[in-house]
Amino acid sequence: MSNNHRNRFIPLWLALSCIVGIVIGSFYGIQFSEGRPSIIKAGANKLSNLLSGIDEFYVDSVDVSGLVEKAIPIILSELDPHSVYISADDVELAEDDLRGSFSGVGIEFIIRNDTLRVQNVISGGPSERAGLLAGDKIVTVDDSVFTGEDLTNEIAMHKLKGPQGTQVRLGIVRGLDGQKKEFTVTRDVIETHSISAAYMLDENTGYVKIKNFGEHTYNELIIALAQLSMEGFQQLVIDLRGNTGGYLQTAVSIAQQFLPRNRLIVYTEGLKSQRVEYKSKRLASYANMPLVILIDEGSASASEILAGAIQDNDRGTIIGRRSFGKGLVQQPIPFTDGSMMRLTIARYYTPSGRCIQKPYTSGMDRDYEEDLLMRYQNGEFFSMDSIHHTGPKYYSTVLHRTLYGGGGITPDIFVPQDTTNYTSYYKEALMSGLILQFCYEYTDQNRQKLKEFTDETSLVKYIKKQNIVEKFAQYADGQGLRRRNLMIQQSHELLEQFIFSRIVYNMLDEQAWMQYLNSHDPVIKEALRVMKEGKAFPTLEEEDNEATSEGGPVAKAFDYHPTHQHTSLVARG
Repeated sequence: MSNNHRNRFIPLWLALSCIVGIVIGSFYGIQFSEGRPSIIKAGANKLSNLLSGIDEFYVDSVDVSGLVEKAIPIILSELDPHSVYISADDVELAEDDLRGSFSGVGIEFIIRNDTLRVQNVISGGPSERAGLLAGDKIVTVDDSVFTGEDLTNEIAMHKLKGPQGTQVRLGIVRGLDGQKKEFTVTRDVIETHSISAAYMLDENTGYVKIKNFGEHTYNELIIALAQLSMEGFQQLVIDLRGNTGGYLQTAVSIAQQFLPRNRLIVYTEGLKSQRVEYKSKRLASYANMPLVILIDEGSASASEILAGAIQDNDRGTIIGRRSFGKGLVQQPIPFTDGSMMRLTIARYYTPSGRCIQKPYTSGMDRDYEEDLLMRYQNGEFFSMDSIHHTGPKYYSTVLHRTLYGGGGITPDIFVPQDTTNYTSYYKEALMSGLILQFCYEYTDQNRQKLKEFTDETSLVKYIKKQNIVEKFAQYADGQGLRRRNLMIQQSHELLEQFIFSRIVYNMLDEQAWMQYLNSHDPVIKEALRVMKEGKAFPTLEEEDNEATSEGGPVAKAFDYHPTHQHTSLVARG
């Protein structure tokens, strides 16, 4: 066929492409029309035409589906920092932590020297039943080599997780003999928990650490509070540091346990989403109990909703550093191939009207991505005076205390990051991962002896006698971190605490780990001071400038009010 003859059909092909684009656009428009956002508009038809044109006319063969997979994240990134696309392979992985369970082999692992090493075997799980032990190295999965520079946590989790009842063959190297043994593990449902620690800080003060806000977090909290009640707790510290958020409704349900009836907890609003208010609707079990909430720059989203609700309602005292500032509401929108996008449809606002979301520029905003680094460099982690607030400056609580806006939750009492005895040697040891590597190898080599100690106190007492910092210094020197005796001496306490904490984590559990860390934590000490002085309930009666913060508290006063009497780092597969 001549070129002229073919050219006569080009207008017809283009017309057909347009028709196909319209049909596709209309089809998906119908799919999303019933109760879901309609994402197919005139511009989407243009995208359909573009893809059809590429498929029909491009000079080389093109994987159009692959092109779409690459294009969608770029399009969403032009909207805001939190509208994202999740491929079908990653949807389940993305929801496991919040769902409260997953199906897998039941281990916690880390990757060291290109090899997956079992950090912990989950009690009662399938790996324990098959005979795996902490310290085992997994070198093959179903006869395929499972080591190398390309091995990542994501790849490992995809391999180890799978439908309940399916089997996987694991090649294990145990100990120092280098001999590989095979174990067949039948995958099963593994329960995960949002609350990693719940115990008594002193004879009156309960402590609860919440890692995220998942499907079962509220129920876990109720159980934890019931256990603390049996131990006689009369006041409570809730630790939300490092809590990246989760489900809005979970945060609302938890807030309702501490707020009087009919108090505003949070509201959402967007250009195409009308204002929706969430209020406390029932008689709270702990409405009169002294309460302190701990936050830091890692506290985001749902954790900021809870902290903001407590602060704006003058229900408790917020201690720590300014939170992350993630206040955009995402709605999951599934695609027919199992993939999904989380599209921002509204913003979160605290009861006083503060927008939790920190400022951002539409599109790929490098400043937004590096915000925490910039905060650190600008001194915000060390001085409250260095906090840079944007937007409307002042908001008012129920008692008319003044609060700051501009993104995130600014604490009532600021506790700076402690850099005392922080040296360049300690920083390099930390950032290089050498401390983590040393702690794992030390644990692995001494596991039989360390098993004799079943609680954090006895374990720390033992390893304190082992000259552990000197052993680390020798190990690090052999790994290329030059020994600096004066710096090691200056940072000795920091090195010791970090090493001890990781060995405790390796051998015991998260609660033991948290108990050890908290015993040296200035934020915990500040929370206990506030409780001891009866200042958990904010008031306007007098100025309180005795906090350990720089720059003083945000609110004007924290004196106890007499009417406020109370009633009684690891992946999984």
